Amino acid sequence: MNTRRFFSAWGHILAGSPPMLSIEITRECPLHCPGCYAYENQHLGGGVTLRELTDLRGDALVDGLMGLVRRHRPVHLSIVGGEPLVRHRELSRILPQLSEMGIETLVVTSAVIPIPPGWKGLKHIRVAVSVDGLREDHDVRRQPATYDRILDNIKGRRVDISWVITAPQVERPGYLDEYLAFWTRQPEVARIWVSLYTPQIGEQSREMLTPAQRRAVTAELPALQVRYPALLMTRGIAEALGTPPLDPDHCVFSRMSVNYSADLKTQVQPCFFGGEPDCRQCGCAVTAGLHWIGRKRVVGPIRLSHLMEGSIAIGSLVARTNPGRM
Repeated sequence: MNTRRFFSAWGHILAGSPPMLSIEITRECPLHCPGCYAYENQHLGGGVTLRELTDLRGDALVDGLMGLVRRHRPVHLSIVGGEPLVRHRELSRILPQLSEMGIETLVVTSAVIPIPPGWKGLKHIRVAVSVDGLREDHDVRRQPATYDRILDNIKGRRVDISWVITAPQVERPGYLDEYLAFWTRQPEVARIWVSLYTPQIGEQSREMLTPAQRRAVTAELPALQVRYPALLMTRGIAEALGTPPLDPDHCVFSRMSVNYSADLKTQVQPCFFGGEPDCRQCGCAVTAGLHWIGRKRVVGPIRLSHLMEGSIAIGSLVARTNPGRM
């Protein structure tokens, strides 16, 4: 986040508005990826699941989503799913409006459906394609959104790659390097976002990294960034990935964002992962980035995190005293 965007976000906090907004635009997805947090029974708190919600389409979706944007006035918007491109017609009406409003918007997709060519020229709009490892691993997990299909559906576009590192990937020497070598060779790829797999509390799964694996990955990432500049990673963010917040109350990201599910009414708590994420093993790159920024000193012992905390407290008071704004 550049300086202008940072202070814009800060102003939103003081005004009682969350600077970051995330919307699950649809409950539909043609994939059945193992471990997908959005379709877990506890994702929305256990009372209802994503597939049980009534989602919107057509004018109702366009008007509803833009209504949330005007209500919250975010600095950054993430559009997720389900599979957002199931609603590509509605998005082709929504994204130009967001571009005109200057809202930094990220659409996260599997690229199982072709990305509309017209999106490429929209300012402030980025598309991130989720790729779960090398071809032999990804194609099994994300069928029918295989490597070949992704490469066809992004041809001539401009995309980012969203990469979640899991335990099986770090068990094979050279895996991370091979992944980056492949995707940075693709002319359509602008940059690569990397996160570590974040489990739910009590989870015991094959994807979870051990503490030793987390240390090894966070030590390797800055060196990989030198070889592959498209990789969005700094030594400070890598270190922050190794020291995640204790719980949602200590997570700047969860406190600076609001997240809606596919009916545009149900909120996802405490962050976009929903359920009960194990914050002690959080691998979210956004969380790490904000955690790293918060450590920066302003004057003497005062860090940005101190100013953030004070701003959040003031913003909460503003929101309580002006409930009609939220």
